[in-house]
Amino acid sequence: MDNNIERLKKEYMDVPVPEELDFVVRKSLEEGRKIMKKEKYLKNTRAAAAVLVLTVSALTIGVNSSEAFAKTMSDIPVVGSIVKVLNFRQFSLDEKGYNANIETPEIAGLENKELQNSLNEKYYNENKELYEQFVADMKAVEENGGGHMGVDSGYVVKTDTDQILSIGRYVVNTAASSSTVFKYDTIDKKNEILITLKSLFKDESYVNVISENIKKQMAERMAEDDSNMYWLNEEDAMTEVFDKISPDQSFYITADNKLVISFDKYEVAPGYMGVVEFEIPTETIQDILVGNEYIK
Repeated sequence: MDNNIERLKKEYMDVPVPEELDFVVRKSLEEGRKIMKKEKYLKNTRAAAAVLVLTVSALTIGVNSSEAFAKTMSDIPVVGSIVKVLNFRQFSLDEKGYNANIETPEIAGLENKELQNSLNEKYYNENKELYEQFVADMKAVEENGGGHMGVDSGYVVKTDTDQILSIGRYVVNTAASSSTVFKYDTIDKKNEILITLKSLFKDESYVNVISENIKKQMAERMAEDDSNMYWLNEEDAMTEVFDKISPDQSFYITADNKLVISFDKYEVAPGYMGVVEFEIPTETIQDILVGNEYIK
């Protein structure tokens, strides 16, 4: 029993410290090691494991500092792998009449580095292009007498369970009015694959089935509350009447394994309705699902 304790302590003490850890994390690590030295009186594996868990909890701030640190932590006994969404890069600008605040997410901890790197590269490139376009538009406005412009972009973690990670990335453009766009990525953390809407279903019939259910929900919402409005009829629609979702319509999966379809501001309703979502009853799509691993 004592040998097991000493082995766990040795493995913990041998964890390398990445150079990029900031002062706070280094200090936490040293304090954690001091705690380990003081626990020599422990005589069973459960107590030793508890010390390790407490020490690791003190170090979780380091995950936001270093992908290498996240990998290091995944090698510590009893902790296991960690999949996190971190704030990687911020593009910002604040000048008179012009404001840009663009936060870029970064996924860390996936063993599938090809998937992880491709998503992170996509997030960075999209936000870099968004910022560069904002600067170009700002200069054009200035050349024409000036004005007011703003862009706000960030992300939300909609779902984070043992299996599902759904990340929503939004862009809010503000000029005379504002528009909001949401994009979602849903990842199977266990199998480390990107889940697409199409991959959930046996065939393309899901487009019609989901669309008809959404129309039904729209009608029910408008009947219940006259402040709700969706573009179901030509006399109400400011653009095209809603007919069908796109095959790659924005979606996410909830923590209780329900499918949610998302529409951008102005896409299927007036601007005051904002971004609108519809949870699709599982019984409506059960017969066309590939399986119930994700949707239940």
